[in-house]
Amino acid sequence: MPSLPPLKERMPALCAGLRKLYPDAHCELEHTNPLELLVATILSAQCTDALVNRVTPELFRKYRTAQAYATASQPEMESDLRRIGLYRAKAKNIRAMAQILVEKHGGQVPRTMEELVELPGVGRKTANVVLGNAFDINVGVVVDTHVARLSQRLGLTRQTDPKKIEPVLMKLVPQKDWTLFSHWLIFHGRRICKALRPACPDCGIKHLCPSYPKFMKLYAKKS
Repeated sequence: MPSLPPLKERMPALCAGLRKLYPDAHCELEHTNPLELLVATILSAQCTDALVNRVTPELFRKYRTAQAYATASQPEMESDLRRIGLYRAKAKNIRAMAQILVEKHGGQVPRTMEELVELPGVGRKTANVVLGNAFDINVGVVVDTHVARLSQRLGLTRQTDPKKIEPVLMKLVPQKDWTLFSHWLIFHGRRICKALRPACPDCGIKHLCPSYPKFMKLYAKKS
């Protein structure tokens, strides 16, 4: 495999390759409006999107407004979320978040990072998900476990802390693609570049990946 070009020269080809591989990449948390996405993203912490998507259809039918969440009792909300990990804390945060939406934002989800991170249960990652997917506002890059893993494997950064990975990606990727770039890496991480055994022979961007030769040597040893 020929040597790779410098990272800044490689990035446009990497983005183009991911765009071609995953033209329909999107947020896999099912939602129809900003409030639903905000709730789903809070629920997704330390939980799979698939499980969240099994719980939210009934939840969204029952609670259609911020007011509905705000006036729900803690025991009732816990019962509704019982299948979700950390459901007690998440029920408390969702109720408190909704109360602030009602009191300070007219029941609507705010559109700024500063206002979103003031809500209970909402950090920068959750705010980035909501801003990018509900409002098409690219303020930052969502760094979940897939994005962190692939950022290292693709040689984009040596950082392991999501808070330190995000600013690196923000410098490398055009701002208009910040939200999409996360989706591309998440799609690729779930389908090809898995944590335990990446499917390197099937990878459409292996010619741009510095980890490809290393993993292929491991495959050769095991075969």
